[in-house]
Amino acid sequence: MQDVLIIGGGVIGMMTAWQLAEAGQSVTLLERRQCGQEASWAGGGIVSPLYPWRYSEPVSSLARSAEREYPQLAARLLAETGIDPEYRKEGLLYLRVDDGDHAFEWARQVGKPLEAVGADFIYAKEPWLAEGFTSGLWMPTLGSIRNPRLCQALRARLMAMQEVTLEEGVEVERVVVEDGRVSGAVTSCGYRPAAQVVLCGGAWSGELLAQLGQSLPVRPVKGQMMVFRTSPMPAGRQLLERVVLADGRYLIPRGDGRVLVGSTLEEVGFDKTPTDEARESLRRSALAMVPALAECPIEQHWAGLRPAAPEGIPFIGELPEIQGLFVNAGHYRNGLVLAPAATRLMVDLLMGRPTEIDPAPFQPALRLAIDGEPVAVTA
Repeated sequence: MQDVLIIGGGVIGMMTAWQLAEAGQSVTLLERRQCGQEASWAGGGIVSPLYPWRYSEPVSSLARSAEREYPQLAARLLAETGIDPEYRKEGLLYLRVDDGDHAFEWARQVGKPLEAVGADFIYAKEPWLAEGFTSGLWMPTLGSIRNPRLCQALRARLMAMQEVTLEEGVEVERVVVEDGRVSGAVTSCGYRPAAQVVLCGGAWSGELLAQLGQSLPVRPVKGQMMVFRTSPMPAGRQLLERVVLADGRYLIPRGDGRVLVGSTLEEVGFDKTPTDEARESLRRSALAMVPALAECPIEQHWAGLRPAAPEGIPFIGELPEIQGLFVNAGHYRNGLVLAPAATRLMVDLLMGRPTEIDPAPFQPALRLAIDGEPVAVTA
């Protein structure tokens, strides 16, 4: 019997397995497809909530902790796997922000550098932005990571660890509970016993728990994105070199010159079909920020499902009335943002260790007693 069985091979599940294995636990990770191919692959990789001052303190505390970890985490994965997650710390330009006073108050409280900038600063940083931006906000410490490569590196790291059994293409049919305690899971490839089970199934987490009479208010919210392939610009520059955010849409540059644009927010259940309407909307948003993207081919257009929880706060901890069954799900738009800290909190709880972050706001046993039906996600 393995010490821990993890259901779901996204970035949350893989980081949980990595940390548990390093703590000496034997771990089996089950993924119905290939690890990192769902929401973790479909996101953009900004290592911050889009407008961090609009989030509650529980989410902000996880985000600040994770942001501190990402540079070292990316460097370590590169050294240990040879796969570069491409962590970039080039800052973020916020354009057309209508709650700047709130932003500066938040920055003062958390000690985050944030400054008001004018047109000269904006176009010195990004000369190919559309004309007419006269002011904005600049956060110089913000970074981004290339999430598909982060997932590839995490998967490679797990495959090299003796403590980890990685099973892909394995569907979990049900979690087994005996006398009020979890004992494993029935899968498409047979029974997998375990002393503890951690559910990291993203938007699908609630479906497995419903079989046990547990109501977890996590629902899918579809998001569509696109990527443009750009050419080098004069003086060795790229068309875009840092994250730019305007009117709720963002552009994210990659190290090879590609530029991502995102994203939509759609309440359509588990439908992941890209649509022509969203493609045109994303294209218009991208060109409104960088008109030269009109001359760049759209290389790919895709959709993913974010796991939305009430108030955007994930569920992290042991389920009520079932000993040994834990959940880490409901991170909404911030799965990659929060992953290092959210998984560390999860592992500390599993191992009975002191936690750096107060676990109470995330605990299912406290929240499910009062949440009832799902409510609207903020931010």
